[in-house]
Amino acid sequence: MPGSGTDSTKPWTAGGPLIILVEPQLGDNIGSAARAMGNFGLSRLRIVNPRQGWPNDRARTFAAGADRILDEAQLFPDLRAALHDVKFAFATTARERGMAKRVVGADEAAAEARSRMADGEEVALVFGRERTGLYTEEVSLCDAILTLPVNPAFASLNLATCVAVAGYEWSKAESGGALPFAPPDRSPLADKGDLFAFFDHLETALQTSGFFRSPEKAPSTIRNLRNIFHRLGLTRQDLATLHGAVTALEEGREGREARKAENNARAAARKTGGGSAGSGEGGDAG
Repeated sequence: MPGSGTDSTKPWTAGGPLIILVEPQLGDNIGSAARAMGNFGLSRLRIVNPRQGWPNDRARTFAAGADRILDEAQLFPDLRAALHDVKFAFATTARERGMAKRVVGADEAAAEARSRMADGEEVALVFGRERTGLYTEEVSLCDAILTLPVNPAFASLNLATCVAVAGYEWSKAESGGALPFAPPDRSPLADKGDLFAFFDHLETALQTSGFFRSPEKAPSTIRNLRNIFHRLGLTRQDLATLHGAVTALEEGREGREARKAENNARAAARKTGGGSAGSGEGGDAG
């Protein structure tokens, strides 16, 4: 969902290799690519001769909050100019080009980009046009080819999707695969005394309700029930919930309503009694 998982209080992750979009046709795709960059900690965008001009309102709309990437984007007339200060460039393409160039996947490209950037090299990932991709001449300006294991009968990827896949591998390499959050700490495991108390509660309730119809089978049924709960690794909070569930079944709706009414009556009596005492003390003081 749009905005899902976004926390504006956290620092914006920036950096990574340059992302170069060569002659993108639609501002929508530029914005979507910028959004994907922001998702995975990439922030440096270069745009080569965008077909709809620059700046582009549609790009800002589709960036969905990644405006700072668009604001800092650099514009170039051609790929040669965009690569002027780059030491190593990966050309992304889904087609075999017949060139004596190393071909790598997005994960290998991310790992190599990190290594080269750690040595002070400027690295770029170059993406081509939505309809035709990079021209062969443009691929020849790059040092290696980045491709993905896509369906060969349907290999054309949306521009932003391609940026997202490459960005995902970059982010994964940067974080060592660490996920942004973990499950909350569980309540402490229940000890045997707590578990046995629950067994007593459950078995008494089942006995009262007539669950054990055959006295001969009752012992084996009880063992099966206990084994089910033993396998679950129940916490103290789990047992508290189960106790509450069994109690609710024991009482039924009428019992619960009666208990609620009794509790309300007690609360009202305490409140009334406290008010009377207060009035009496006030009279004595006067």
